[in-house]
Amino acid sequence: MRAWQLAGRHDRVAVVVARPGDDAFGCGSLIALAARAGARVTVLCATFGDDVERRPDPVTDAWPLGLLREAELCQAAMVLGADEVEFLDHVRLPRSGSAVLDSRGATPVRELAGQLAARLERVDPDVVITLEPTDGRPDQRHLRDALDRALPQLARPVRLVLSHPGGRVSGDDRHDSGLTVLDTSLVAGIRERAIACYLSIPSPFEDLPAAVRTHLLSCDVVGEVAVGPSSPAPTPAR
Repeated sequence: MRAWQLAGRHDRVAVVVARPGDDAFGCGSLIALAARAGARVTVLCATFGDDVERRPDPVTDAWPLGLLREAELCQAAMVLGADEVEFLDHVRLPRSGSAVLDSRGATPVRELAGQLAARLERVDPDVVITLEPTDGRPDQRHLRDALDRALPQLARPVRLVLSHPGGRVSGDDRHDSGLTVLDTSLVAGIRERAIACYLSIPSPFEDLPAAVRTHLLSCDVVGEVAVGPSSPAPTPAR
């Protein structure tokens, strides 16, 4: 594993995710590493995830789903060391259960990009972290399209760090940047505690053999691209 620095002390880091759970399950180790390095971390979540199936749980079954998932994300973010959590306003994304990007009923990309740009301008990040939708999730792909439009609108350049869940890399990876295997074993225990904050969402790690789970929580595959003001937004390969 080669040396690679996610963030430095006093950096501002914005973590942009589609739904609650994407933080701990997807890029939780990166949040924990950035916080550990002394960066100020803001988790910016597009939706409350209340349109996604809930896992039955006798403790939380009576809670409104959106409120429950907001609470779960806030609790997980605190465990990971994030400084603040924000949700976008009245955003709808394509359903995550389909591999087909069907944007009917979803917030238009241009409108979503405007919201993201306004929130990110307030945070003024040095680094933006998001999930690369290599697993085909249409909600994350829709969010990435909007983020690609939003970042060039910011007043200064940012480093866009792309987390590849489970180390997956697809031929549709829209950034031809080198990938880094990042050792995250130092924060694996913190991430385990953050994952445990989610009672309403099945963990993608819970049925895995212990050795596989340990491996997945001990390293992340990340890519990076620099995005400057008014530079052309990256577009996916067709």
